[in-house]
Amino acid sequence: MGYALDLPGKLVLHPDQRVCEAIRLVFLKFRERWSIRQTFLWFRDHDIELPANPIRGTRLVWKVPTQALVREILVNPFYAGAYVWGRRPMETVLVDGHLKKRQTSLRPAENCRVFIRDHHEGYIDWAIYEENQRVLRRNSVNWQRDESMAAIRAGQGLLVGLLRCGHCGRKLQVRYWGGRGTNARYLCKGEFDDGGRYCIGFGGASVDRRLSKELLKVISPLGVEASLRALDELSVGDAAQRIALASKLEQLEYEARKAFEQYDSVDARNRLVASELERRWNEKLEEIARTKHRLSELNGIRHALSTEEEMQIRAMGENFSAIWESDRCPAELKKMIFRTVFEEIIVRTDEAKTTLHLTIHWKGGVHTQIEMPRPRPATDCATPMEALDIIRRMAPRHGDDQIASVLTRLGHFTGKGKRWNQIRVATARRNHSIAGQKRALPDPERVSLNEAARICGVSNHTIERLVEAGLLKCEQAVPRAPWAILRADLQAEPVRSVIERLLRTGKLILQGGSLENQSVLFTENEGDDNARHHE
Repeated sequence: MGYALDLPGKLVLHPDQRVCEAIRLVFLKFRERWSIRQTFLWFRDHDIELPANPIRGTRLVWKVPTQALVREILVNPFYAGAYVWGRRPMETVLVDGHLKKRQTSLRPAENCRVFIRDHHEGYIDWAIYEENQRVLRRNSVNWQRDESMAAIRAGQGLLVGLLRCGHCGRKLQVRYWGGRGTNARYLCKGEFDDGGRYCIGFGGASVDRRLSKELLKVISPLGVEASLRALDELSVGDAAQRIALASKLEQLEYEARKAFEQYDSVDARNRLVASELERRWNEKLEEIARTKHRLSELNGIRHALSTEEEMQIRAMGENFSAIWESDRCPAELKKMIFRTVFEEIIVRTDEAKTTLHLTIHWKGGVHTQIEMPRPRPATDCATPMEALDIIRRMAPRHGDDQIASVLTRLGHFTGKGKRWNQIRVATARRNHSIAGQKRALPDPERVSLNEAARICGVSNHTIERLVEAGLLKCEQAVPRAPWAILRADLQAEPVRSVIERLLRTGKLILQGGSLENQSVLFTENEGDDNARHHE
């Protein structure tokens, strides 16, 4: 696709300029977007067609490409002017006692059985092809274990794919954590997978800000030039899409004229043929109308900038740092700028692991040394030990909601100074491997204060007085925690006798033992009894 044989049999670019422009557009958009997926999405969203390989003897087919078609164009060395044979050689393997042939995985072009560079004219040169393949390999999640993913995604870590450990040479990966999972942390796995330790790890926000300052020192003077470039692009609009549609319109007009000539030359009395040729002609005319409408929409979007708009864009270039730090500047754009100017960043720590040493390798070959304090670890905002002790003591029996209530009543806060709730208690348990549950588990042997009062048919205050007098035992994990009272103790003496007398006489007399053998500790409503006696 995109090539043809001339009369002497030499391989040349396709004579149809629309075909050549479409192939070049794939490589152009990949250089802008740096991933197969994003390149495919651009063609799909803008409804731009690509030529597809026709079946032998049929016409060239134009269609909105699939992701597989875009990938085939980008990875095929043929478009870089190289002839390759044997990229997927066959091998013979023994399967269940039988010899079978199967195709192996795709080999690099240089390792194939036949590899001839500069064999024919290419759409790109070989250096650009090799650079594209390196980008694709870095984007793959199944590439070498020490390479981190480099495809630009929506995460907030701006230095993904650029940081390399200065101790072991591995690429640093990014992990996201926090309540919303957006806080970036850069990490070198080191020998962790082999039973060792992580090599280096630190929070990403402060490092991203520090590297952003170095970047702004270099590119801020170019802000005015960038503004002028932006003015030109806004004035031109989406030139690539407009060129593709213009080429399509030109081809459609040619096909419509050809369809009309076929219709005009047929005998009108042969209605079966004439009606079919007329239908084809009308289809071409309708497609021409749709293409012209899309071109007019693009021309409508392209408008001359007003003087005020030009002044605003120039001001953005003069104060580029404010634009960079604005919330409206997307992380994807910042990553693209970082990777445009940074080749790699080597990071080391000192022996005390309190300082980061960063070596920036710029694209132009210049190197910059930076030192900065290592971001504080998350342990500085860890849950206080007093709160963890309460959680450990209450977790076996009580729910997270009850624990949060007790922590709040006792005046405890999280490591970040926030009030406790059920979700934060569950997070603290999970981070410190404390077993527990969201809600309190039912215990057939123990009841709460409210349940004990309901079982005995008395008020909560009566149960509290029984506990204060030492007649009834209760368990409490920590102060302010819910009471746990054994059901058996509610039916044991002297609690049962005291409650029976209270229910019979309405008087609560608390005793340390049985009514007959022990003296009264204190009597409630004694004044009322004396008054009634005198009456």
